[in-house]
Amino acid sequence: MKLFYMVAAIFILQSCRAQSTAPLPQNKDDNSLLWEISGHGLEKPSYLFGTFHLMCKDDIHFSANLQQAIKNAKEVYFEMKLDDPANTIGAMFYMNMKNDKALKDLYTPAEYEKLQRFFSDSLKMNLSYFKSMKPMMLEALLYPRMMACKNATGMEPALMGFAKKNGKEIKGLETIQFQASLFDSIPYEVQAKALLKDIDSTEKYKAYFNNMVNIYKNQETAHLTALLSDSSFSEGEDNDLLLKNRNLDWLQQLRTILPKENIFMAVGAGHLFGKEGVIELLRKEGYTVRPVENVK
Repeated sequence: MKLFYMVAAIFILQSCRAQSTAPLPQNKDDNSLLWEISGHGLEKPSYLFGTFHLMCKDDIHFSANLQQAIKNAKEVYFEMKLDDPANTIGAMFYMNMKNDKALKDLYTPAEYEKLQRFFSDSLKMNLSYFKSMKPMMLEALLYPRMMACKNATGMEPALMGFAKKNGKEIKGLETIQFQASLFDSIPYEVQAKALLKDIDSTEKYKAYFNNMVNIYKNQETAHLTALLSDSSFSEGEDNDLLLKNRNLDWLQQLRTILPKENIFMAVGAGHLFGKEGVIELLRKEGYTVRPVENVK
């Protein structure tokens, strides 16, 4: 009888292992933010997930398949190693412009006064605290004002919390120094002009932002790609710098990472789709990349 229970226990354990490594159910179409990477000699699948960097806390929900994908993975990769304190310290260090450049240097007196007034009246902030900050960094302060809630938060910290709860090691594809350098690669004058354009078109950008959030929540990937490519809200050269070139760099890293470990990779959803997105780049490498059901 003891032998029977022992055999039964082994069978149950083996069944559980089989279930945990079984392919996750494929989505009926490409409208998913969760994708499985397999084939091309991989022993176990890896996973790719598109995040949205700032959302209302109540809108952040992780599907059962998303949770299972994290559990199945050996390591979890974000754009940066989010649990590294050096990134927080580095962000404070690298947010300012180089060569003692100040915001006043980038605007006419009338434009700077408009900027001061907006920060004081709309954001309830004193612009003097940010007098040397890169204009693209300042743009981030506008996003919470565009949202329909007051409990905005990042999706990545929530994902990291779940991953760490399940004993996963957190890694990053980029350093804070690299990400800061991206903002230095775009002329400060161009950044300043974009910030002023945002302020002059707040309601238009608010509608654009909320539309993007809804498209993301509905996982309408084709619409998301089209919206991110809208020339009214983005510059082609900046897109190459912030999306295309980084995707190619990540692909170079994945060539080494994927054969060694099965991973869960969570990066901004804009990096996943389109002809130059991570999904298509991986397919060109010979991997099978398929959408996974991600119903919350």
